[in-house]
Amino acid sequence: MEIFDICDARGIPTGETISRQEAHKKGVRHRTAHIWVARREEGRWQVLLQLRAQGKDSYPGCLDTSSAGHIQAGDEPLPSALRELNEELGIRAEADELTFIGKITNIYEEAFYGEPFRDNEISFVYVYLRPVDMETLRLQREEVERVEWRDLEDTIHAVRAGDSAYCLPLQSIELLKEYLQNVG
Repeated sequence: MEIFDICDARGIPTGETISRQEAHKKGVRHRTAHIWVARREEGRWQVLLQLRAQGKDSYPGCLDTSSAGHIQAGDEPLPSALRELNEELGIRAEADELTFIGKITNIYEEAFYGEPFRDNEISFVYVYLRPVDMETLRLQREEVERVEWRDLEDTIHAVRAGDSAYCLPLQSIELLKEYLQNVG
């Protein structure tokens, strides 16, 4: 059973914990780590998107952030981000290879499999800009069906337009765009 730290609006743990199931049933605030894998190709930024596995409890079969996951009780954002990147994609990054670009609040309520799903997350957002060899990625099949490179601007446009193929948070990818504009 996954246990999360309940956190305040800044993402600081309150000292209380809650199970994943209860957090999503009641909409209790908890923390996640989002990692964007990006590259520059022919003068344009691209992002690596994952297609969520069909067995996921929320948004099965939707295109999502490169890698993302919950921060377990007692864990911190950066080690959690490194763990998720390795578990989901097989990318063994070092701490200095991830850049923290900000936090977002992601609150939504949907129904999946006939059950309410209330999410209330503070997400710590990171970017990974090292080269990625698609042939050597090891996808965690329970989480990720496949990955693909997509144009950053096209992806943002699709998410803004409400394209149901995507489930990634608009705030997160806009934060990535802002960061990449400063990278050059």
